[in-house]
Parts: sequence; structure tokens; C-alpha cells
Amino acid sequence: MPAVLRAVSSCNRYGWPRSRFRRSSLRGETAALASALCRLAEAWGCDYVSMGPVRPRELAWCPCLLEALVAEERLFAALAVTDHKGTLSLPAVRWAAEIIAALSRRTPAGLGNLRFAALAICPPGIPFFPAAYHDGGLLAFSVAWDAADEVGEAFAGAESLAEAERRLRERLTARARQLAAVAERSAGKVGARFLGIDVSLAPHPEITRSIAGAIERLGVQPFGGVRTLTVIASLTRVLRDIPVPRTGFCGVMLPVLEDAVLGLRAGYESVSLPLLLAAAAVCGVGLDVVPLPGETTVEQLAAIVLDTATLATRLGKPLTARLMPVPGKRAGEPVEFDFPYFAPAPILPAVGTIPRSWFALIDKQNT
Repeated sequence: MPAVLRAVSSCNRYGWPRSRFRRSSLRGETAALASALCRLAEAWGCDYVSMGPVRPRELAWCPCLLEALVAEERLFAALAVTDHKGTLSLPAVRWAAEIIAALSRRTPAGLGNLRFAALAICPPGIPFFPAAYHDGGLLAFSVAWDAADEVGEAFAGAESLAEAERRLRERLTARARQLAAVAERSAGKVGARFLGIDVSLAPHPEITRSIAGAIERLGVQPFGGVRTLTVIASLTRVLRDIPVPRTGFCGVMLPVLEDAVLGLRAGYESVSLPLLLAAAAVCGVGLDVVPLPGETTVEQLAAIVLDTATLATRLGKPLTARLMPVPGKRAGEPVEFDFPYFAPAPILPAVGTIPRSWFALIDKQNT
């Protein structure tokens, strides 16, 4: 893990390269940097490394980012669709949609979109890829934890939401304090800044580590029905109360392809893109690894990214959109990737689009 963090910080310390030469030079510069990072990560025994985000004022790099993601299966990267002031960039939204569509076509089964996301108001120091990037200062690290099983154990047998909150708060606080103590000692030993723990609850494909499954144990049947948002908000309240240094999202993650129960319930009308967006408003992560039809258009993808980014800007919270159009698949059809961290799920329909006229002044439009 330290090797991953060092690789991320070294890449993002100065941001994306600023070439004074032609676009062909940008492409070569990016390819060389991506290759060097991936070889370095391989040498250190890291499965993945991130180049961090291209920002709205750097959109000339977008074609280079796409080519790097196609060429390097170890590489993660992102595109920020908001600037440092929180202003939403429609040109960046359009580029994000174009990259998602291209990765769907040009990588096996569209799996390249696992390694790309559109970011809105995401600060440095988030420990989750593809949102992770360094702030440009001295060596620093943040920590993500694996605590999804704690939710199911705390909720099991709870007779009320208040009791479930209390039990979960006690369990998570104890674990977080232990983890923070280890992180602070490690920071002192290596002379690095400890930015905090992203206490977000991230599920795994196993049923016993499903966030959606834990919520159902409280009587929300099925996940996505009434009271779902109430319980998600309750979980988020617990996370924000944990008395340790915190960073990142600090919310409830609902990745459709990484949560076994959520994947199962996605076949019902109770789980949809609108529900996941509503959950993002109270849980703080966004749309994550959402399987979409392979025929989803760039305009539809842009609409989904724009809605996610609009939530982020209006609520002042970091959100991401990691969308996965699957070639050859239609809405409602099952999909199962050859990837150990994904669970089976049906394809969710992509409804709605953005008129092309919205991007007529693509070099100038912001909102």
C-alpha cells in the first residue's frame, strides 16, 4: 500500500505535464509518463497506479488520457468536471462522456471504464481510485478501510434504527481509533503527512459484506424501497461522527457491480439510476460501476455525468460518476465480468439525454 501511495503522489505532485509543443508531443509525453508509472508500480508489486485527474482547463490532454488508459491496463485516471471554485464545466462533461464511450468500445467488455471516472468537487487526499490524487505538497497518505462486515454484524438483531446506529458507532469508532494510531505512528517514522481515514463503507461481492444486504436486515425490503434513503442517511451520520482525522468521501458506497445484494436488486424497479442519484445526495459517493447498455449514447452519458456533478455543486460534496456501458448488452440483460471484485448484475437502462445544442459553445460553456 505505501508503494501505491508513493506512486500516486509522485505523479500528481506537479499535475499533468505542461507541454509547449504540438498535440502530437502531448500524446507522446503522456504515453511515456503512463508507461513509466506502470512499470514502476509493477516493480513495487502494485496492481494499479493512478495518474490523477485532468482538470477543466487542461482538456487538450483528454485524447492523451484516453490513449493511455487503452494502452495500460494497470493505469487509473480521471477527469474533473468542476474547477477549483466548484464551477461546473460543460466541455469537461462532454469529454468525460466521450472517454467513457470510447473505453467501452476499445477495451475488452468495456472494462476499461473501471479505471476512469468523472469527478465533481473531489479534493486531493481521497484514498479511492480513480479519485485519488496528491495535493502537490510534501509526501502524504490517507487510508481507506475494509469495514463493510461491521454493518451487517451491528445491524443483526437490532430492534430499532437508533439501536443499530449506536451499535455501529461503537464498533466503527473502536476500529477507527486503532487504525488512526497505526497511521500516525507510521507517518512519524517516514516523515509523511497523515491526511486522515476515509471512513466510507465499501462493499465486496460476498453476500456477507453487502451494504444493501445489511440495510435489508433492518427491515427495508427490498433495498431501494421506502426507508432506504433514511437508513443510508443514518449510516452516513454515524460515519461523520467517528472521532478520528477524516478525509475523502466518508459516506456509504453503492457500487452496483461490487455489492452482491445491490446487483441482485438492480433487476427490480426499486433500484434505478434515479434512486442511486437520490442516494448520492445523502450518502456522498455518486454513481459507481453502474452497468449500462452498450448502445448508450454520448449524449445520454453526458446527461448522467451532468446530473451527478450538479448534485455535487449544489450540495457542496464530492461525487463521482464511474459508468460502464457494456458492449452488446441491453437493459435488463445479465452481465458478469471476469473480475474478482465484481458480482453479477443486470444492465440498468439509461433514460434521458442532453440536446446537442447545449454543447454548441463547447469552448466557453460553464455553469
